[in-house]
Amino acid sequence: MSEELNENKNDDLLGFIESVAGDSHVRVEENLGDGYVRLRSSEAERRQAKHDIRSVEDIVIELLRNSRDAGATDIFLATTRDAETRTITVLDNGCGIPLNMQRKVFEPRVTSKLDTMTMDKWGVHGRGMALFSIKSNVDVARVVTSAQDMGTDIFVLVDTEELSEKTDQSTVPHVERGEDGALKVTKGPHNINRKVVEFAIETRHSVNVYLGSPAEIAATLIEYGKKQASNSELLFNDNPDDIPVCHRLALCQTATELLGRCKELELGI
Repeated sequence: MSEELNENKNDDLLGFIESVAGDSHVRVEENLGDGYVRLRSSEAERRQAKHDIRSVEDIVIELLRNSRDAGATDIFLATTRDAETRTITVLDNGCGIPLNMQRKVFEPRVTSKLDTMTMDKWGVHGRGMALFSIKSNVDVARVVTSAQDMGTDIFVLVDTEELSEKTDQSTVPHVERGEDGALKVTKGPHNINRKVVEFAIETRHSVNVYLGSPAEIAATLIEYGKKQASNSELLFNDNPDDIPVCHRLALCQTATELLGRCKELELGI
C-alpha cells in the first residue's frame, strides 16, 4: 500500500511540475542550445520502448520469450478481439514472479536475467525492457497472478487503433520441411498465428505452446491441470493460490465456479 501511495505522490508531483513548467522540464536533462537538448534517461527509455513494439504481433513474441526465459515448458496464449480492442492472456508454468516484483517488472531495465541474456531469431532478450516496452504501448499490462515456482499469468489489453495488427488474423500459416529437414513457415501473413507457430517451431524441443480463444485455452487448461496436478492438489486443496497457475481450472466443480475462476485469470469466456 505504501508503495502505491508513493507512486501516486510522484505522479501528482510530476503533474504539478508539468502544469507549471510544461512537460519539457521532466523530459530534458540539459538544454544544449540551437534547438538541441539532452534527454533525461527516463525519456530516452520511453521513446526506445515505443520503438521496440511496433505491432500487436511484437507483443505476442515478447510475452512468449519472457515465458521461455522464465523456464516455462508449457505456455498458454489466449487472445480475442472485440471491435478495436485486443486482449492477450499468457499463462505459463515457469519460475513465477514474487509478489513484491509484480509491478516492478514493468519498469525499465528490471530483469532476472543478469547472466543469461538471450540472442535468438528475434534479437537480444534480457535487457529488462520487454515488459516496459509493452506497457508503454498498450492500455493495460499487468501480472494477474504469480508466485515463486507457481507460474505466471499476464494480461494485456490493446487498442488496435493505437497499435496496429495484421488485418487477416484468421489465416493459419503453412509449414514445410526444407531441404535440410528443418521445419519452417513458408506462407501466410505475419499475424498472431504465424508468430506463435514460428516461436513453437523455434522452441519445439523444450517448450509446448497452446494458442486459442479464451474458451479454448480454458478447456485446455482443465485437461492439462487434471493430468499435471497431484491428487492432493485436486482433492484436498481449497485455496487455488496454493497451487500452480496452470492447474487451477482443474479444481472447478461447477460451471459457476469455472466462470469465476476464469474471470480471476482474465480468461473472459
